[in-house]
Amino acid sequence: MSQTPRIRQKKRAFPRILGRERAILADTLRAETTGGLLLLAAAVVALVWANSPWQDAYHQLRDAQVGPLTVEAWASDGALTLFFFLAGVELKRELVVGTLSRLSEAVVPVVAALAGMVLPAIIYLAVNLSADNGKTEGWAVPTATDIAFALAVLAIVGSSLPSALRAFLLTLAVVDDFGAILVIAVFFSHGFHLLELLAAVALIGVWYLLQRRRIRTPFLYVPIAIAAWWFMHESGIHATIAGVALGLVTRVVADPGEEHAPAERIEHRLRPWSAGVAVPLFALFAAGVTLSGSTVREMLTDPVAFGVVAGLLVGKVLGVFGGSWLTARFTRAELNSDLSWRDVGAVSVLAGIGFTVALLIAQLAFADDAAQVERAKAAVLVASLLAAMIAAVLLFRRNREYAD
Repeated sequence: MSQTPRIRQKKRAFPRILGRERAILADTLRAETTGGLLLLAAAVVALVWANSPWQDAYHQLRDAQVGPLTVEAWASDGALTLFFFLAGVELKRELVVGTLSRLSEAVVPVVAALAGMVLPAIIYLAVNLSADNGKTEGWAVPTATDIAFALAVLAIVGSSLPSALRAFLLTLAVVDDFGAILVIAVFFSHGFHLLELLAAVALIGVWYLLQRRRIRTPFLYVPIAIAAWWFMHESGIHATIAGVALGLVTRVVADPGEEHAPAERIEHRLRPWSAGVAVPLFALFAAGVTLSGSTVREMLTDPVAFGVVAGLLVGKVLGVFGGSWLTARFTRAELNSDLSWRDVGAVSVLAGIGFTVALLIAQLAFADDAAQVERAKAAVLVASLLAAMIAAVLLFRRNREYAD
């Protein structure tokens, strides 16, 4: 008696997203898209203001001391902590119940994200090591992708693109954010203080225990979060790391009979504040680069600026696309039948938009050289704008094909 041959199911490099996971993805896309547009608007305001007759008022406001920190520091160390908290929550959910929990589906975007961080850093280092006045400390600037800005571009020109491609971009961004978090924690921490770090860790542990005991009152969580943030800041480790850690110990799976897990409830409440207030506020005080004639001339001959632009426009594209293709090729994974490698190529260009975290790392890498910070930020802005424009053209063409 002959047996029916077993058909081996091939792994998909970009799987379909169904059910509850798809609903969460849709909510995230809506919030991040709106936030991306606000982010872009805040960056435009910052650039116009910093190059207007009222530029002194901009710099005075940015450098004004409010309590223990300047306004700029409150935006980068304070407001961005909310952004990184949600990044931690998103990473936890992806690891536990999302795409990253399924190895066969996670491997392609994870490798793509890692390659999209390593190759830009290598290109930056190659440029600066070969130059007489190169500065290697900025190697991490071109490694980060700005998900809000990228999703805004995708929403504007890619309304008919398959959801699997958007899910890939989100997954890639989650891993990319986690890599940036590790880079900031390991390479840009200064003046380490053990007791303050232990206090922050203890408070994060209290948050975890409250989650385990299913305690929901915000009157406990808010003071713990503020105290953990402050002690992390005082420890010498960048304060945003406290946000990530709190996100990672937040419960993401709903109990039987529980309509929503704590992570989903918190994210629903805080996502608009992060995308609509915190990140645009950071952009307002980080993107205000004075584009004088001398700054532009210096940027054209500055190896740091050239390394950042080359890293974002060349390294990101080759890293993300090459990492995806090689992984799919050698693991025998295949694309979702709805997609083509041209779609992946267009999104790889989109990954070259390095804005929020790239600007933050530029500030941290060249903290002692204000002029170099300006040139590095200008390079991030130029590269991100070029990546957005090129990706928009490619995605628009792909979108027309799917719409026909």
